Amino acid sequence: MASTLIEPVARLIESFARLPGIGPKTAQRLTYHLLRAPDGEARTLAAALVAVRDQVVFCERCFNISDQPLCPICRDPGRDATRLCVVEEPLDVLALERTAEFKGLYHVLHGAISPIDGIGPDRLKVRELLARADDAKKAGEPFVEVILATNPTLEGEATAMYLAERLEDVVGVVSRIARGLPVGGDLEYADEVTLIRALQGRRAV
Repeated sequence: MASTLIEPVARLIESFARLPGIGPKTAQRLTYHLLRAPDGEARTLAAALVAVRDQVVFCERCFNISDQPLCPICRDPGRDATRLCVVEEPLDVLALERTAEFKGLYHVLHGAISPIDGIGPDRLKVRELLARADDAKKAGEPFVEVILATNPTLEGEATAMYLAERLEDVVGVVSRIARGLPVGGDLEYADEVTLIRALQGRRAV
């Protein structure tokens, strides 16, 4: 950091720059925005950051973000407890909830299996997922369906395959979210894997 920067400003720029998706230039713009902003705006941001660290926890059952031992979805008696959707991150839950299509429960893995990065099943919430499925079966109420909604990446596919092998004997059906062409996309710009998946997932009109 340039020596002309005073220490508090340099420290804030460096803190912003460590956030994902924020480079040095964006970190500088954010910092100088806060310097010019009203005092209340900066203090509100600071209070929100502290509150996130102090008040937000992971749900004891599904590992989604929550402000209580169980998240709002797990506490909701209106959800379909026979269907479980497995996702990589809490943000995936938000994305799926925006569709208002899925009415079941979730399980957040907090990542995907990636041997090249040294991330195995033991680094994720896989053990808890398998225990959850086993407990449901032992209780005489096995999951009717477990939907594997991991990302369509090499890591996401490997994770889905690993989980499918271990869940098939304890749940009714293990399904995988469909993959294909995005609405508004052009065929000529689609990669081969996407086109293959789109053809494999075709259905009658």
